[in-house]
Amino acid sequence: MLPNVQQATIAPEITTHIAVGSTIYTDEYAIYDRLSDWGYTHKTVCHADGEYARDEDGDGFYEVHVNTIEGVWSLLRPWLRPHRGISQEQLPCYLALFECVQNVRRRGKALLGPLLQVILL
Repeated sequence: MLPNVQQATIAPEITTHIAVGSTIYTDEYAIYDRLSDWGYTHKTVCHADGEYARDEDGDGFYEVHVNTIEGVWSLLRPWLRPHRGISQEQLPCYLALFECVQNVRRRGKALLGPLLQVILL
């Protein structure tokens, strides 16, 4: 969670957590305009033009898209709904747990092992 959505705020997060030279896929939100200046390959889709995925090399595989991450975030609200209100202070903990559950892709008792591994690191 960041205090605001500005290039000055996201730049340290991006440069700390993403290797320079990586390809970053986004929509055309202006906050991402300087990714190329920061040393990243930047590919975009333009939702305003009805573009949601693009096949750049003609192989039939639409490699430029943000559908996967948008799909993951669309699962967050229903996942949080049973908790009926979360304080701003506790939200990062809930988000971390949600991220872990999504990354290990396990449910029920199968989730216990990976959760314990994360906690005991």
